[in-house]
Amino acid sequence: MTKATGASTLRLDKWLWFARFFKTRALATRAIAGGRFRLDGAVMSKPHRAAQPGQVLTFMQGDRVRVIEIVELGSRRGPAAEAVLLYEDLSPELPKREAGGEQGAPAFESREPGTGRPTKRDRRATQNLKSELG
Repeated sequence: MTKATGASTLRLDKWLWFARFFKTRALATRAIAGGRFRLDGAVMSKPHRAAQPGQVLTFMQGDRVRVIEIVELGSRRGPAAEAVLLYEDLSPELPKREAGGEQGAPAFESREPGTGRPTKRDRRATQNLKSELG
């Protein structure tokens, strides 16, 4: 992994793109401009803000809170194996889903592989079951 040549800082939107948190740099810029990012605890909304090693970045990604410490700046958007070396993930552990728990789909909604799409009759039966339970 090579460090950024001659610079000890890098635009935050560019770093997020390098580290593969966003598919494009424009998406990273829009996400930061939305004001949902914290850099070392301070709310920020400017994508041109300088990222430096040792800073902690907190943001929402989907329904998950990400807490990331910037370890290295990088010099390009390389493969995922290289991108993982740019940060340390300090995010809290996700709760594991229990088999057959409430978070999974109810048993009457599961279908055997290869049975095809449900028919209109099947959909109505499923809706009736849901209305009885709910």
